[in-house]
Order: sequence, then structure tokens, then C-alpha cells
Amino acid sequence: MKLVVIGCTHSGTAAIKKSKELYSDIDITVYEKNDNISFLSCGIALYIEKTVEDPQGLFYSSPDELKSMGVNTKMLHEILNVDFDKKVLKVKNLKTNEIFEDSYDKLLISTGSWPIIPDIEGIDSKNILLSKNFNHSNEIINKSKNSENITVIGAGYIGVELAEAFEKLGKKVTLIDTQKRILNKYLDEEITGIAEESMINKGINLRLDETVMKFEEDDKGSVKKVITDKNSYDSDMVILCIGFKPNTNLFKNKLKMMENGAIIVDEYMHTNVKDVYAAGDACAVKYNPTNTYEYIPLATNAVRMGTLVAFNLFEDKIIYKGTQGTSGIKIYDNKIASTGLNESMAKIKGIDIETTIIKENNRPEFMPTYSKLLLKLIYDKKSKIILGAQIISKEDLTQSINTISVFIQNKMKVDDLAFIDFFFQPNFNKPWNFLNSAGLNSI
Repeated sequence: MKLVVIGCTHSGTAAIKKSKELYSDIDITVYEKNDNISFLSCGIALYIEKTVEDPQGLFYSSPDELKSMGVNTKMLHEILNVDFDKKVLKVKNLKTNEIFEDSYDKLLISTGSWPIIPDIEGIDSKNILLSKNFNHSNEIINKSKNSENITVIGAGYIGVELAEAFEKLGKKVTLIDTQKRILNKYLDEEITGIAEESMINKGINLRLDETVMKFEEDDKGSVKKVITDKNSYDSDMVILCIGFKPNTNLFKNKLKMMENGAIIVDEYMHTNVKDVYAAGDACAVKYNPTNTYEYIPLATNAVRMGTLVAFNLFEDKIIYKGTQGTSGIKIYDNKIASTGLNESMAKIKGIDIETTIIKENNRPEFMPTYSKLLLKLIYDKKSKIILGAQIISKEDLTQSINTISVFIQNKMKVDDLAFIDFFFQPNFNKPWNFLNSAGLNSI
């Protein structure tokens, strides 16, 4: 059987490696537009601030590794068209401009996502950069060497991490977002307020509830000012971190999609076309807190989905259990994680919820040291089913959010959390684990 993979992203790489492990005689060809694969974009800020000095550690595979596994690895190749009826692809070699056709028995679409680029006056000015892949990271690093005033647009995970990274390098950093809070999709005000204060205290110019209207250029065509609806900011370099969209234009009107272009797959990763699978950031995911399809581009989702494609290539074996959108971030000394719905998103979706906030120390006060924590639990008001949680602490307590993710996936209730068995040992926690306490206070 011949499997063709379009896009060697996180999901594509995971599917290829697991397929080769499961089926010794499978024939795999992968087509990738870039000259590298499987770069962890979440590591860009770490690379910029030199926490990670060798960028090769941010790749979890390579073209050479795939070739050594017997994969027909075609880098710098672009798919121009797919004929799903004939199972034929039209391919362009970007090095030679040669155009040729290839066929498949099974096809995996793992084309990933691409940064959103707004239609704003001056958007094409020099030194307005994207932050997605390895080439972007190198361009950011090179141009930042001669930049003093750096503006980051978009206060999601990547934007916040980049702002911190540049501040640590001694740059004057402005972070702009149209929302009133950073990370508003993941965290509520109780947590973002603490994180925002830490950023302001370090000198980051945090400009929230502002909308970028235009970019002004100097006489060399490089950006020099960012103009918002409220102010203007001197900028030698601008990085766009507004968000991502599915990279699926090639399949528009051919596959079932969400309005934003995210491909909809069933629980076995099948698209609506026979023998065609999709996985990763190109796809919508089943979001367990609301039991709806949502677009949540995360590497964790992508790797799971790609691995499931491999298991389900010859028969439907393992279902995709959906996602809670579980994620984490470190903002200076604050270790933060979240899963499921936050309060503001629940209200937007019209879900009647209750919340519980726990503020306590992670260990008994008779211990020589202990750290404060803030945990917020979100649950359905009527059923008491847990829908989300967030935590912040100077201590790394983020793994507790993985526990809540399991509760959400299995539709467990606050009383389950209150009395579930957690160990106690004074070096680590209290007799009542703070998760128990959150459940107990929610009954």
C-alpha cells in the first residue's frame, strides 16, 4: 500500500514514523514545501533568548531520519492539485520547477497552519515579520540585532513569550493586543492580572485594548511606527503573532470544513472523502468541554492525531477522544497552565457555570519553604461536571492541570474531584490536596 503525506508537520511526522513502526512493507512518500521538518515553534522564544542555544534540539525529526527509515522524502515540493476521484496529485519541484504527477492508495493531509496576516496599511513594510517556522526564527534573531524598539502584535502564547525574550535581551518591547487581557482565550483575570503585573514590572510596554490601524515606513521602506486607535509606537521591528489559520486552501470546496477552513474529520481521522485522512493544525478538533468542533492548533493535538492516522490506516482501531485544549506557559517566575473552558469563554458560549477559586500554599506551613498558588475551577452549574481549570504559582504545579484534563475528558464531577485519592507527603503537598479542596468547595 502506498501512503502519500502532504506536509511534514508535527502530525505528518508522527503519522509517518508510527506507520513505519507498525507496517514494515508500507510505501510512504511525503511532500513538503519547506527545507526542514517538525520544528517546534513553541521553542522560538527559547531560541531567541538563548535558553536553547542549539536550534537542532527544537526539531524532533529530520529529512535524513525519514530517509533512513525508507521514506521517499521530497523536500521543497509543492502540491498544486489533488484529484480525489483518480487518486492523483499534481506536484511541483520548487528547485527545478518540474511539474509531475503521483498517485496514492491512502492520502494524509497534514498541511498545518499559517500565521494570520491582517489587511492593514503598511503591512508589507520591511522588518514586519512572522513567527512560525525555523526560517522565521533565524530572520527574527538576525534583524533584532540592529533593532532597539521591538513591537509584538498579539498577546497569545507566542506573543507573550517573544515579548519576554526580547526584554531579557535588553530591548524596548511593546506588546499590543485588541483584547483587554493577555491570553484571554485560556486564562481569566485572576491569573492574567498576576502575569501582566510581572511583565509591566520588567518594563514591557503592555498596550491592551488597542487596535493596530497602520504601519508607518521610513524613507528606506522599513517600519518606523505602529499606529493604533489610541497611540503610536516607535518600532524598528514588528512581529505579527495574531493567531493561526488552517493551511487548506488547496482543498476548499473539496473537503468538509469549518468556515475558517479547518478540515472536519471523524473519530478515526477520516475526512468525508474515501481513503483521505487529515490531522493536526489543518483540522478542527472535537472539543470535549462543549462537545463541538473547534479550531485549536496545538502540537499536542497534532501528534496525537497523526499517530491515530497510522493506527487506523488499514482498519478503524482507535478513536480520537477529543481535546481539552490543555496548555501551559512560563511568564517570568510564574508557572501557568490551563485546560478546558475559562469563565469568559463559557459566558460567550452561553454555558451556565459556577467557579471556585483556591488560594493557599502548596505545602504545610511547618515546612521551611512553601509557595503560594491560585487555582480556578470551572464547572457546569446544574450537572456539576468539570469544564475547565487554571493554575498559577512560582512553584511548578502545572501537572495538576493534566489531572483536571482527565476529569474533563471523562465528564467527571466536582464531588469526584473532592474525594479522589491523592497521596500526601509534607515535602510535596498537604493532607487535603489543593485539587481536593477545589472539589470540596464546589459541592
